[in-house]
Amino acid sequence: MTDKRLFSISRWTPSWRLPEFVPLVGFLTCAALAFGFVRIADEMIEGDTRVFDERVLLALRDPADLKRPIGPAWLESAMVDLTALGGVPALTLITGLVLLYLIVSRRFGNAVLVACSILGGAVLTKLLKMGFARPRPDLVDHLVNVQSLSFPSGHAMASAVVYLTLGALVARVERRRAVRGYIFAVAGFLTLLIGASRVYLGVHYPTDVLAGWTIGAAWALACWLVARWLRPRDNETEEG
Repeated sequence: MTDKRLFSISRWTPSWRLPEFVPLVGFLTCAALAFGFVRIADEMIEGDTRVFDERVLLALRDPADLKRPIGPAWLESAMVDLTALGGVPALTLITGLVLLYLIVSRRFGNAVLVACSILGGAVLTKLLKMGFARPRPDLVDHLVNVQSLSFPSGHAMASAVVYLTLGALVARVERRRAVRGYIFAVAGFLTLLIGASRVYLGVHYPTDVLAGWTIGAAWALACWLVARWLRPRDNETEEG
């Protein structure tokens, strides 16, 4: 009699499971993002990004009056509001509220991980800005007040660190894949909008923002990998 087990799907299903490969994929992605930042920084130092940066900044301004951005008046106001979501006050408030929630719910380990991730990202941003010491763009007028150095964009990097880190934290307690995907999509969308607003407002070169996105995402991903290693989720579940 033919052994039906020979035709059983479970017999030919590999013994490994996807979650075992998630840290490897995460590490490779983190390395790729860090490499991307290094390449952008190297090109910026050599001056090879100047033409690209200037063309993008000029493309976002009215050719007849470089003080005016392209688009309707409400778009400028919207960009000013959006860029505030990546500023120190907004990110500090959001982080503080999340930390308070974690403490009240007695998730002290997660609170420590979030605090260390975001504080570490803030310190890294400061060190990188001082290290590269790139001046702000002077090709077009700034539509919001700025005082710090330009490379990498602090708003782009900080929003990537905060929103992606908090998104990963929330996703860890959500069992449905679709919901986890939505959480990460929202975090990524906010990060992209905030970075784009900095270029539109003329306070950053495009490469400042690209560098902020890459190193910020790399930092958030590295912190997520550390959190996964220190506090693994007991049950990796999939949507039914």
